[in-house]
Amino acid sequence: MTAEPVSPVPRSAHREAPPAVTAMVRLIRDSWTKAEPYLPEVTQFFYGMLFTLAPATRDFFPINMEVQRNRMVRALVHVVQMVDQPDDLVPFLRQLGRDHRKFGVIPKHYEAIGTALLAAMRSQLGPDWTPDVERAWAEAFTIIARQMQEAASADTNPPNWSAIVAEHRRLSWDLAMVRVEPDEVIPFHPGQYLSVEVPQRPRLWRYLSPANAPRPDGSLEFHVRAVDGGWVSRAIVSHTQKGDMWRFGPPLGRLSVDRESDREVLMVAGGTGVAPMQSLLDELAQWGENPKVRLFYGGRTREDLYALEGLRLMASCNPWLTVTPVIESGPGVSGCEQGTLADVVTRHGAWPGRDVLVSGSPAMIRATVSRMLVAGTALDQIRYDPFTID
Repeated sequence: MTAEPVSPVPRSAHREAPPAVTAMVRLIRDSWTKAEPYLPEVTQFFYGMLFTLAPATRDFFPINMEVQRNRMVRALVHVVQMVDQPDDLVPFLRQLGRDHRKFGVIPKHYEAIGTALLAAMRSQLGPDWTPDVERAWAEAFTIIARQMQEAASADTNPPNWSAIVAEHRRLSWDLAMVRVEPDEVIPFHPGQYLSVEVPQRPRLWRYLSPANAPRPDGSLEFHVRAVDGGWVSRAIVSHTQKGDMWRFGPPLGRLSVDRESDREVLMVAGGTGVAPMQSLLDELAQWGENPKVRLFYGGRTREDLYALEGLRLMASCNPWLTVTPVIESGPGVSGCEQGTLADVVTRHGAWPGRDVLVSGSPAMIRATVSRMLVAGTALDQIRYDPFTID
């Protein structure tokens, strides 16, 4: 479980947690503040305990554990700290529980993970690990594990799918388009994302958003940018070949467009975060009438807007779609606006009465959603996937 929460929404905007849960989370956060300086020691103890309690879990992780480093422990702690934010956390946990079926996770593995996490924390906190602190961590992890297990047991889909790479094309030095053909149709909805394992990086699962709506042949198209330190993204861009076999977990994510609604739609996408928006637009383009859609598509420079030509072509054929490019610096393009996406979108006001979808990096989502709330956009208008998974 490796998840990094995007939490730009002020605490007061969430459904208020019961006092007992608030107190539990306060104990968890205070104790983690004391333990975090010793994260390497916590991590080493955690994995040693986990692999002793449940040796089979070693196969869930890459052979080179240095790549994994502190990710899982940080992710577990992030999620544990958010048990007082059920509106964001519960849907994510249920998706994550379904996703972990691809590893063959069973109930005793959850028990081992929880035991290892608490033991690792106890090993560093010493006298600060009081009975109340231990109870808080145990109760929070129990809530998390229960949600994940319930969702996993209710899922009737296969735990994973295989797909063959049919096309790999470099769009720029650090960006590639990959089209895959699954051995059976993956039942995803436009706007969702999928976990993927590639042969160049076994057991290093990463999450990608298809840039197309479901097709009759089941093929999926992904746009992948190589990022600094990105073991998987760099392997996909530089080393993927036609004929490679990819493995996918179940679809995740909550971005969608309600065609039956009278509400217009505002889409805000940064970089390759435009992929789920392309998937949604690809689906909408199959219909003659749709809600009006305004897409702000941003990047640091013109070169980051790799999908702009295709989006403008789609807009020229579909009067319900308007595309506005946004560039932070350097030469612009016709019709573009200058600044960050957060600057430009809020420059247009609060967007009352619209459904707002936001996709991009955690920093971009955090900045954009925060600025929109300050500008007067209502929280219940805005949708984004509240966790990115690394």
